[in-house]
Amino acid sequence: MSGVTRVAAIDCGTNSIRLLVADVDLAVGTLVDLDRRSEVVRLGQGVDRTGRLAPEALERTFDACRRYAAVCRELGAEAVRFVATSASRDAENRDVFVAGVRALLGVEPEVVTGAEEAALSFRGATGVVAARHPGPYLVVDLGGGSTELVLGESTPRAARSMDVGCVRLTERHLPGDPPGEDERAAAHRDVAAALDEAADAVPLGETVTLVGLAGSVTTVTAHALGLAAYEPRRIDGAVLGVDQVLAACDELLAMTRDERAALGFMHPGRVDVIGAGALVWRDVVARVRDEVAATGRTLEHVVTSEHDILDGIAWSVAERSLA
Repeated sequence: MSGVTRVAAIDCGTNSIRLLVADVDLAVGTLVDLDRRSEVVRLGQGVDRTGRLAPEALERTFDACRRYAAVCRELGAEAVRFVATSASRDAENRDVFVAGVRALLGVEPEVVTGAEEAALSFRGATGVVAARHPGPYLVVDLGGGSTELVLGESTPRAARSMDVGCVRLTERHLPGDPPGEDERAAAHRDVAAALDEAADAVPLGETVTLVGLAGSVTTVTAHALGLAAYEPRRIDGAVLGVDQVLAACDELLAMTRDERAALGFMHPGRVDVIGAGALVWRDVVARVRDEVAATGRTLEHVVTSEHDILDGIAWSVAERSLA
């Protein structure tokens, strides 16, 4: 009997919902993409302010679920896992979301904790990065509502989920176009406070390889590389100097929305929130650089990975199906 299992992984975050259909062979440790796609649905629209998922945000998400269900059927996925993260963790009416997903995809969406999200992201990222770079790895998954920090080598040994992300900080602090000095200062304070708390649980100074995941990080990377269009093959595994990352973040934060929209690599659904995403990534990279320096070492570079929580979910689905 073949050791290959065809699985579908769905990651529903605050800003986007993503699908991966892949053939996973646990015996030889391979994961081969058949379909990988993403849609910006902004499920977390207003959740930080109201504590509820907005009806229009739910409908955008359900529309995407209908399309993803069709892809899963067409490709013959044997097992599906739907993981929901920050926005649905925070929402009072998440039962409406759960019922809708169940009806459309035939699976129970799992609203995972920050710790579970972090572990899935770590597994997805390090499965590829570990073959090219030394550990310990600090994997940073920068989402719309939260940012996960996970430190480890073959497995995670310390993790913390921070309630700062590109959508949450945009709505909370950065309405300006571009954001003003006071707005940026307020957002920086939020990130600094979150990093202070996270550093109590995650020893940032032990980092040897810093790995960034998700749309804000890959968009910053595209800008740092000077890409005319979004090129996943060039972005995945890109190794950038720390100063190069910080400069790209500063440039994106200072741009107007029209200037961001004119960038060939920019997803339309990320135009209004990439400033906040760049701000978070800048502060994380700078903090890790400083913590590593305090140990007498130097953080030489930052690695970007297109392999993330989706890959981690896919591995977990294959393991469950064979259990």
